[in-house]
Amino acid sequence: MHHGRLKVKSTAQQEEQKRQEREKKLKIFVAVRDACFSKRKEGIWDDEALKLTQQVLSSNPDFATLWNYRKEILMHQETVKEKDEVQTIYGAELSFLESCLQTNPKSYGSWYHRGWVSSRMPKPDWARELTLCDRCLSLDERNFHCWDYRRMVVKMSGVSVDQELAFTDRLIGSNFSNYSSWHYRSTLLPLLHPESPEPPSPCLKPAQTSPPPSPQTHSHRVCEEQLLKEYELVQNAFFTDPNDQSAWFYYRWLLGRAEREDMISCVYVSRDEERVAVAFSRPVNAQSVGLLLVLDGQPQRVEWRSVHPRFKHSPLWICDLPPGTISDISYEHNLTVHWTEKHIHRDCALYTGRTESYCRDSAMDQELFRSELSVEKTSVLQSELQSCNQLQELEPLNKWCSLTIILLMRALDPLGYEKEMLAHFQTLREVDSMRSAYYSDLCSKFMIENTILKMEYAEVRVFSISDKNLTTLCHLDQLLLVTHINLSSNQLQRLPPQFAMLQCLEVLEADNNSIENLEGLYHLPKLEEVLLKNNSILKIKHL
Repeated sequence: MHHGRLKVKSTAQQEEQKRQEREKKLKIFVAVRDACFSKRKEGIWDDEALKLTQQVLSSNPDFATLWNYRKEILMHQETVKEKDEVQTIYGAELSFLESCLQTNPKSYGSWYHRGWVSSRMPKPDWARELTLCDRCLSLDERNFHCWDYRRMVVKMSGVSVDQELAFTDRLIGSNFSNYSSWHYRSTLLPLLHPESPEPPSPCLKPAQTSPPPSPQTHSHRVCEEQLLKEYELVQNAFFTDPNDQSAWFYYRWLLGRAEREDMISCVYVSRDEERVAVAFSRPVNAQSVGLLLVLDGQPQRVEWRSVHPRFKHSPLWICDLPPGTISDISYEHNLTVHWTEKHIHRDCALYTGRTESYCRDSAMDQELFRSELSVEKTSVLQSELQSCNQLQELEPLNKWCSLTIILLMRALDPLGYEKEMLAHFQTLREVDSMRSAYYSDLCSKFMIENTILKMEYAEVRVFSISDKNLTTLCHLDQLLLVTHINLSSNQLQRLPPQFAMLQCLEVLEADNNSIENLEGLYHLPKLEEVLLKNNSILKIKHL
């Protein structure tokens, strides 16, 4: 008070006072932190160390070093305390962690430490932990750290998969925009409703009964009956809020293809090069997965190498046979490639008078780009496509709707809907111009898939995809046997290293692009003719 009036501090005075308070707090923080470091260095694991670390972590729960020190203290307590006392100590630790989570609900250090404490408690109360997760997720449904912790709690406590699926039902029912719940649902469905394996062939011996697959080994395929129910659920979601991306992403997962099974998809052998090429369903390291070549019943000592020195993992590996091994055209040879790690093998016969031979599964055989649909699923997807078309009439600028229409068309008939698909991609580039490059690349991918299917239907080894506005190349491992490729009049800027997988290529046409380098033309043993007019190659070394 001054002359009966309240004296108001100036802004400068207030700022100075705040600065002094911050400085005071910082000095205390640094002093306590240094005391913790000193005690740890001296190997002291007493109650005072617990109190000091608690003082720092209460204000800064993301101090990983102090959480580690705290673990050391607690592990020491386990060795000197009775079991009941340890239970009490860890119970107090969980209470302290709850206060840390109130300070920062998304503190990685706090959630991780809580998982560590719960796993070491003599008598963990998993029901209490599950309730904590429910409470935290009700406050913030996208707390990814809490979701991770919940998965650990569910695993340790033996909560059934159907209970967790019901949990996602409740969260999604209260908020369709709960992206985390949709994602969690996608991990649960294959466990609760797995696709039934195909019945064994009558000529084969019945397989031995094996335990149900674990989440780590499951094929992630969902049975059709449940898929059809999910389509209805997710349709309700995106019709409720067409601009929310959560349900659209989940729908995209439903329409996607399951992970490919491990297999040797192709074996190719050439007399002229005395070379064997082996294609796999996924990139592997042939030098570590146990790849064995047997020729006419005799194991061969060969060195496997990828088609480009940059690739340590590749879907295609080649090896050279000793000179004279298979060069005589008057002899027949039988090859077997064993993938010993997976107990898989593939045979290939090189007949008399033939300069090359191959044994392969086509993209159609592997259902690589689309799966065969039952009558019921076809009917449901047709209905879904009709619904999405109706929604697009109401929401013409909704990019998620346009993209889903494309995916539905590809699931139903990728070749039959090709023209409509291209029109929808053009719409996407216009309504979402910031992602036009992504849509161009995705369109290129789908056009390449269609061209592979057309090539296989025609049973030829010529791949022609000129004047299609291609911006990228993909699925090149599927073109191992192609002898002639036409990429002219597109928007390609490079021939990527993966282009070296075209081991049978003789003619390359790539006029009228924007190609700047030819890194992919690396060790193509049969290449004879290259057409590259009107490109952007500036340096001789790129030729």
